[in-house]
Amino acid sequence: MQSDIFASENMVQPATAPGMTLQNPWSVKYAVNGECYARQGSMVAFRGNLQFERKGQGVGNLLKRAVTGEGLPLMAVRGQGEAWFAHQAANCFIVDFGPGDLLTVNGRNVLCFDATLSYRIEMVKGAGMVGGGLFNSVFSGQGKLAVICEGNPIVIPVSPQAPVFVDTDAVVGWSAQLHTSLHRSQSFGSMLRSGSGEVVQLRLDGEGFVIVRPSEGQPAATASS
Repeated sequence: MQSDIFASENMVQPATAPGMTLQNPWSVKYAVNGECYARQGSMVAFRGNLQFERKGQGVGNLLKRAVTGEGLPLMAVRGQGEAWFAHQAANCFIVDFGPGDLLTVNGRNVLCFDATLSYRIEMVKGAGMVGGGLFNSVFSGQGKLAVICEGNPIVIPVSPQAPVFVDTDAVVGWSAQLHTSLHRSQSFGSMLRSGSGEVVQLRLDGEGFVIVRPSEGQPAATASS
């Protein structure tokens, strides 16, 4: 049988070590030898002896809410085998954490991660209760985290001399040491007259970076799988 679908870049190769690797720009291959965590519904294929256990919100330190206010149920993946994770053909990126690394990530952008990583849910400082409160997940420790992004991400440096303002619907994550607050770019009167549509942004101050996706519409990544 002949077809371009069987091209070498599409063919799965045996894993050489436990852990995650990019299968292609839109999927992650995880060679499981023990346990990892993944977004519910993100498994597209697996082989071997693996069990998938659903984890509801509010169990332990599981991701409870994203910036949009949406929940993010997770599943534990246990056993020995290989699993492939993806979500609506979003671009996948692997973040490798070393000692002292801290990253704040929007829950809707989490695909899967090593069980060795620590994570906690925090309300975004300065965000108050706008839209029900802004919650993100702070990852630390040693291990890998796979994040998804609709389109190619934009990574913007933040410095004390140049704070960055981002749309809360577009933000993917930022350096956890940055100071956050809400910035109103329209006056109340302008809002009443419809204004520009750009009402409130998240302001980031300090030294680090912020990652945004090239869209501020409803992200595909928040939809149920």
